[in-house]
Amino acid sequence: MRRRLQQGVAWARDYAWITAAQLAATVRPPRPDSLATGERVPVLLLPGIYETWPVMGGLARALHAAGHPVHTVPALGLNRRGLEESARSAAERLTELDLRDVVLVAHSKGGLIGKLLLADPVVGPRVAGLVAVSTPFAGSVYARWFPVRSVRALAPHDPHVVALAREVASHARIWSLYARFDPHVPGGSELPGAVNVLLPLDGHFRLLDDPRLHAAVLDAVAHLASDGRERPAL
Repeated sequence: MRRRLQQGVAWARDYAWITAAQLAATVRPPRPDSLATGERVPVLLLPGIYETWPVMGGLARALHAAGHPVHTVPALGLNRRGLEESARSAAERLTELDLRDVVLVAHSKGGLIGKLLLADPVVGPRVAGLVAVSTPFAGSVYARWFPVRSVRALAPHDPHVVALAREVASHARIWSLYARFDPHVPGGSELPGAVNVLLPLDGHFRLLDDPRLHAAVLDAVAHLASDGRERPAL
């Protein structure tokens, strides 16, 4: 009973946080190129559905402070389009910026987009790996009840989600980070064959602003960047 109460409080705080973050992103949007400098491995942000990249702003600033140039995909907008169309936009951005050995840092649906990029024969070799936060790799059972098609497309039995789940070759280049309680992905984000990191946090959105998540992402990026150096250059 006590744990259920804690989860209820975590759920409420999660919604309060994302509401405030979305409002701040609308009222005071940062420049998309403000974090694009640095000497370490580049990072490309892939936000979740109905999210713009500033929702990941705290994490982006932590990456930039550690020396990583952080890039965005303006064409994603609110990330309402299908997975394949969104992946094409991200692939075009990778090519436009001529990014190599880039690490994708994604939240929620963004992790599914990132997985598609890893499997892409053209841009996949440019990508060192994917750090996915709170990603519904097997879909979310709640998505099927949502009245909007773009969200229902993230249900476990959606053909795109099923097909992507069958693609396992890229799992060795993925770090999946997730909370012990995620109100939007009740089945969890554990991905067989990937590096799975369970964090002592609750929520789907709010952990994006937690220093413990930031530290875990930085660690994942460092490991993926190191592994990427072993691959031959394009």
